[in-house]
Amino acid sequence: MSAPPRGWQSDTYRRLGTRLDSVVGAKTGKQFAALKINTVGDLMYHLPRRYMSGGELSDLSLLEPGEEVAVLAEVVHCRAYNMPGESDGGGWSARKPRLEAQVTDHKGTLSLAFFGAPHMIRYWQNQLTPGARGIFAGKVKEFNRQLQLAHPDFVLVGADGEMVGGARRNEDMAAVSQHALIGLYPATAKLRTWTIAESAALALDFLSGIEDPLPESVRSAAGVVDLETAFRSIHRPQLRSDAELGKKRLRFDEAFGMQLTMAHRRADAAARGAVPRPPRRGGLLDAFDARLPFTLTEGQVEVSEEIMTELAQPHPMQRLLQGEVGSGKTLVAVRAMLAVIDAKGQAALLAPTEVLAGQHFSTISRLLGDLADGGMLGAAEHATRVVLLTGSMNTSQRREAMLRAASGEAGIVIGTHALLSADVQFAELGLVVVDEQHRFGVEQRAALNAKASSRPHVLVMTATPIPRSVAMTTFGDLEVSTLRQLPAGRADVSTVVVDSRRNPGWVDRAWQRIREEVAAGRQAYVVCARISSDDKPGNQADDEEILVEADEGPDGPPPAAAAEDVFAELSNGPLKDLQVDLLHGRLPSEDKEAAMSRFASGKTDVLVATTVIEVGVDVPNASVMVICDADRFGISQLHQLRGRIGRGGHAGVCLLLTTAPDGSLARERLDAVAATRDGFSLAEVDLEQRREGDVLGASQSGRRSSLRLLRVLSDADVILQARALADQCVAEDPDLTTPGLADAVAQIELQAAGEWLERT
Repeated sequence: MSAPPRGWQSDTYRRLGTRLDSVVGAKTGKQFAALKINTVGDLMYHLPRRYMSGGELSDLSLLEPGEEVAVLAEVVHCRAYNMPGESDGGGWSARKPRLEAQVTDHKGTLSLAFFGAPHMIRYWQNQLTPGARGIFAGKVKEFNRQLQLAHPDFVLVGADGEMVGGARRNEDMAAVSQHALIGLYPATAKLRTWTIAESAALALDFLSGIEDPLPESVRSAAGVVDLETAFRSIHRPQLRSDAELGKKRLRFDEAFGMQLTMAHRRADAAARGAVPRPPRRGGLLDAFDARLPFTLTEGQVEVSEEIMTELAQPHPMQRLLQGEVGSGKTLVAVRAMLAVIDAKGQAALLAPTEVLAGQHFSTISRLLGDLADGGMLGAAEHATRVVLLTGSMNTSQRREAMLRAASGEAGIVIGTHALLSADVQFAELGLVVVDEQHRFGVEQRAALNAKASSRPHVLVMTATPIPRSVAMTTFGDLEVSTLRQLPAGRADVSTVVVDSRRNPGWVDRAWQRIREEVAAGRQAYVVCARISSDDKPGNQADDEEILVEADEGPDGPPPAAAAEDVFAELSNGPLKDLQVDLLHGRLPSEDKEAAMSRFASGKTDVLVATTVIEVGVDVPNASVMVICDADRFGISQLHQLRGRIGRGGHAGVCLLLTTAPDGSLARERLDAVAATRDGFSLAEVDLEQRREGDVLGASQSGRRSSLRLLRVLSDADVILQARALADQCVAEDPDLTTPGLADAVAQIELQAAGEWLERT
């Protein structure tokens, strides 16, 4: 079967892909860029936050200083000051004319202030008569202990909801709606809600008469209206029920497009041939298993059998391996790689960061021992070679690694995005292992697939437990295996939330606890949310990204502690007689490797780091972790970080330092992490708190979901329905010859490709 065609096949998708400025004009189109609205389709999917009738008023008690708002309110008072002819005791007033007004929601009031030429003051005063209602937009400020909008833009609203005039800078005062409901859109200071409404009206005219891209049979089975009706019901509704019908269609479209893409990928993989890689008796895998100093868990055995069975098939394995922190996913992946090597293939392991790639290289080399000395004098029978390939390698190192991969000498090639380079070749790539899948996309898996003469088998790993609803939405093209059982010998880890604002002395106790652990022969991590104090909040330049929530005040919380500053403070203060080291993503590669090597060997007592250590780092002797500003991290990050301790036989303690107040969302997040070590339970809490957030995106940083309307928690039934219909469509039309179906898949694939390009 063939891949869906790129580019829009149907007239409807071509029209939705039309540049917005060609419909609304260059000047207005430019204003939409701040909202990442570039096409007609983008605008159609930019939905009002809420709808109000001319008889409803906004709740003014919800306003906060610093907010950009648009409120529907009623004028109760309006007066002009410093107008020509008014005397200030010496004749005509020389002060600037101004207009002051009060608007109300019939419970509270909001002050408005306007400044301008006398004729404009009179014009606005004639409009803002007591009893008039309008939408007033601007930035909320506090003046004389009262909330105020200074020189707001506004439009007046008739009793039937019609917008009839107002003060809009550089705009005509044309009526924008003849409908009873007013949609209040997410807007900006330069692009007001009524301008968006006007633009949506123009876009609806442009889309008039479009043909629905989905087959009628699919729409009927889903019980949704046609697409043009959906757009009109959302942007020009008569009733709230109209808007809900429109949203139902767009939610289904989102679910169906995603599920159709997944169904097409599954069918495409099943239709393609792969070289069977059945396990071979007496080979490298058996030699490895014989040397293991421990027994595999029941879960590891069960998942390994699933993988081995699929590797032996003549079509490519497409499997997701998820598991608890420390459940032994890497060992399962290594056994799969060795089975492929026994079957005359190679394996590539793709990791998201150089630190993690280096850690995998060290771990796998250590596990294999002399079984990784293939081609060297005295190497064990069946031995192979393990090589590392990263972007920071020098030319000679890179050339040597690439030669071993291309010649087939290296059975296992571990690397970062450098593996995706066009000049990296393999002799016989049989298995692709992708670690930390949430940091990669389908496009990257495809880039590695293209390096094989026939489709390689694919094993995707994630240490972030995924709720079923998310897995079904995000990883619907993969079969899922789960490891819940932890290997024997893992120590318990207790987690304590330390309120550093109420109890600053407890922070000193945290450093003392580190000293006690080091005195007992253990090691410690101190984790920070930023690298340098020069970093702007939310603008990380590390291998990782940090969740920053403004829980305090209009300007958000104070800056998080920086790793460089904490390192200097601890090295010269409470831990000055210990060996303290620093690790973050901006360090040169050789410095990062050296820091990790010193810590792993026990030469370093305390490692101050960013979340570059979040996954894959394995130092069994580490027993304590202090996470500074823990409220800046997401649940998944905290769970992953905590998983770096208690990996040996020593009980661990994780201290979460925070200034987040009781009852805040951030404090609830920390309390949830402290209450359980069950990653699957935490994943559900994370999903409930953040909805999808970045669970569906590139990292676990809390970035906004790529979904527009669909919510995997509340829309599971829609997703299931869409999946069944998508499977049926692919079964009936495997090559997606129906233009609308091809376009739905192309849209998802192009979005994924765009997100990948942004990340790389």
